Amino acid sequence: MTTPLLEVRRLSKTFPGLRALDDVSLTVGAHEVVALVGHNGSGKSTLVKILAGVHAPDPGSEVIVHDAGGTAAGEHAQRERLHFIHQDLGLIPRLSTIENLDLNRSLGRSALAPVRGRREARHAERLLERFGARFDVHAPIARLTAAERTLVAIARALDGWSGPRNVLILDEPTAALHGDEAGRLFDAVRRLAADGAGIVFVSHRLDEVVELADRAVVLRDGRVAADVARGAFDHDALVRLIAGRELEPADVPASRRAGEPILSARGLAGPTLAGVDLDLHAGEVVGVTGIVGSGREQVSGMLFGALPRTAGEVHVAARPLTAAAPRAAIARGVAYVPADRRREGAVMRMSARENLTLPRLAPLRRRLGRLDGRAERAEARRWTEEVGVRPAEPERKLELFSGGNQQKVVLAKWLRIRPRVLLLDEPTQGVDVGAKDGIYRLIRGAAADGAAVLVSSSETKELASLCDRVLVLRDGRVVAEVAREQLSEARLVRETLGGREDDGGRQPGYTDGRDR
Repeated sequence: MTTPLLEVRRLSKTFPGLRALDDVSLTVGAHEVVALVGHNGSGKSTLVKILAGVHAPDPGSEVIVHDAGGTAAGEHAQRERLHFIHQDLGLIPRLSTIENLDLNRSLGRSALAPVRGRREARHAERLLERFGARFDVHAPIARLTAAERTLVAIARALDGWSGPRNVLILDEPTAALHGDEAGRLFDAVRRLAADGAGIVFVSHRLDEVVELADRAVVLRDGRVAADVARGAFDHDALVRLIAGRELEPADVPASRRAGEPILSARGLAGPTLAGVDLDLHAGEVVGVTGIVGSGREQVSGMLFGALPRTAGEVHVAARPLTAAAPRAAIARGVAYVPADRRREGAVMRMSARENLTLPRLAPLRRRLGRLDGRAERAEARRWTEEVGVRPAEPERKLELFSGGNQQKVVLAKWLRIRPRVLLLDEPTQGVDVGAKDGIYRLIRGAAADGAAVLVSSSETKELASLCDRVLVLRDGRVVAEVAREQLSEARLVRETLGGREDDGGRQPGYTDGRDR
């Protein structure tokens, strides 16, 4: 066992209605790369946020950072010895490498003095040379490759280390990297470990974990399911540990789809999508899933027009839908519930009534265009009751409701217009267990009323219980389609984690809607 740098003991974290972490313990030693793996919702992100100080753990939990002599460091020293590279690197694209590095450092008395350009440039170059990286440190970050930007973020995290025995935590660092770019990052990580650092490597890409990690800690449902050393695990073994026991398909009626699709997309492409085809039929619920960076996060927004597409066509009822035109999508009966309801799905300072009626006010107006307040209030009362908002107080500001009730209001405002197509992105994110059941009822009800429903979700259990079929994305492409008869949590976990792809990135047996 190497000298411990980080110890997590009996770590638990409880949110309202959810125990995200339950008695988690792990150790990271000097010269060691520890992979933290688990499927979406396993607790990885919560653990990283506790280490970063974003969340406070439950009482009785301990996070101990050791100094170079092996003794527990004080609280201030702990913060100095833990360094993070988040998936969102936090770099400013218009600034250069030099300027981004300077933002992380206190300039002290020299803050008002002219910047010594040559000295600052040489300092940046020395940091990057540790990882074999040589590029123009004066160039804007926006002009660098994804791998170079990641190395800049690592260099910034390392800048000012008092010694090599610190802990670097990388959260999905290869999500935007391809080919030999990931290899350059791995070389940098190995150099840090060789110098005496401890590394926590959070990743869904299991081939990378097998290649890089000295140990793998597997989280499942907020608990440590396994802690295995290098040589005792391979890709398939990790998949089995992450998935757990095989789960039976949920007892949900088979799809009722028939005839031509309501919505069709061909060659849908954007920043993380590389040509996606899909069909949505009336009365069916189709799932879309994939790991972080797979492109799953962009599908619904791109279909609706909230996100721009660089290529591809979308048709609703055989008529083309203009790109980047949400107003046109709404007019054609397409509704979209984004993942971030607070910023993109609702006006939080407006009342529930105002949010509910906002998408379609015309039926509530009088002859001269004035809004009929009595009719609007009656409509809002009817829908808050219909979707089970509690308390049923339409005049209350939306921000004062719980997350689950906020989401019901966001869903209700679209259900009210009886959409032909309902696009849902993470529909139960941040929602407690009780509210989830109500939201599932609304989704199934929309499909029963004839809507074509697309559910983009990282929750495999949710998709297995809701969907008639699920499309799995990896590296911007559909690599598998799992039919109702084969749906289970474990099957979806295996498909999303996958192995090495063949046949142009599509697994044998893949079909899109045109082959059915």
